[in-house]
Amino acid sequence: MIKSLIDFAALLFCYCFFLWRRWRGEGRDILLVKTLMYIYLSFVLFFTLMPVIASLPHLFDHSYAPMNMTPFDDFMNGRGDFIRQIALNVILTVPFGFLWPIAADKKAGFARTVFYTFLLSLVIEILQPLINPNRSADITDLITNTLGGSIGYIFYALLKPAVVPLLRLVRGKTGIADK
Repeated sequence: MIKSLIDFAALLFCYCFFLWRRWRGEGRDILLVKTLMYIYLSFVLFFTLMPVIASLPHLFDHSYAPMNMTPFDDFMNGRGDFIRQIALNVILTVPFGFLWPIAADKKAGFARTVFYTFLLSLVIEILQPLINPNRSADITDLITNTLGGSIGYIFYALLKPAVVPLLRLVRGKTGIADK
C-alpha cells in the first residue's frame, strides 16, 4: 500500500501543478467533469496497475506473459470466480463511458466513446503483466471493459437531459453547457 501512495502522490502533483491550472480557466463545469474523470482514472490505475513507480526498476526482471486470447475461457471452463471477474470488469468502465462524452464534449458519440474505452482497456491489459509479474492480460477483460464503457454511454445518453442542466448550475462564464 505504501508503494501505491507514491503513485497517488505523483498523480496529485500532476493534477495540482499541471491539470488544475489548465482546467480552471475553462469554466467550473469543465473543471468539475475533468476532475471527476481524473479521480476515476486514478482509481482505475489503483485497481489495475499500481504500484507503478516502485515497479519501474524491476520492469524487465521477469518474462512477459502473453495475453490469453480465448474469450471467456475461465467462464467456459468454470475456473475461478469468473462471474465476479466479468461483473467487475464491466463495472470498472461504466463511469468512463458516462464521463468521457461529457469531458470530450461534442466530439464523443457512441462509437468514439466505445473506441476510447477499448483503447483504455487495451493499454491496461498490455501494461499489467509488464508492471506486475503476478498479473496477466486477458481478451475477456478487454471485451467486458469495452462492454462496460458502452453501458456507461447508454446511461449518459439516457441521463443527458438531466446532466446538462446540472452542469449549468456549476458553470462559470464558459463551459460545456455553453457549447
